[in-house]
Amino acid sequence: MTQIYEGSLSAKGLRFGIVVSRYNEFITERLLTSAINALLENGALDQDIEVHRVPGSFEIPQAARWIAARKSFDAIICLGALIRGKTMHFQLISEECARGIQQVAAEFSIPVTFGVITAETNEQAVERAGEKSENKGWEAALAAIEMANLYRKLQLNNET
Repeated sequence: MTQIYEGSLSAKGLRFGIVVSRYNEFITERLLTSAINALLENGALDQDIEVHRVPGSFEIPQAARWIAARKSFDAIICLGALIRGKTMHFQLISEECARGIQQVAAEFSIPVTFGVITAETNEQAVERAGEKSENKGWEAALAAIEMANLYRKLQLNNET
């Protein structure tokens, strides 16, 4: 019989670290608010959520690595906003941010979700930081909940 493993959307009893960039704060604060609301609405307790602010998206993986090394969280949610400018800076930062976040997840075997908006314009960024399902912070938080529960199931299965 085929076994199927998937995580639930219950954040009850889980701890979350959130890393959020201050750069493009008019967007990242909307992402942060939605991520926290998603966690709370799905059963997380306020004291089980810890927010870490960093200067920009380039620093997100650095903070996520430090948080993961503490081994006190079930998942890490990374939030930022990169808006294309006239130079290659956008491309370099977005690629390194994504790569760094994935490396943290692989290195520490912890769910690390990507709620970093990469947009061509301010308008696109605002759209992606809209209400609930239209908000990448909300989506990243739901993914973190589901993945944390999946990891727990896989770990329990591995121990039996």
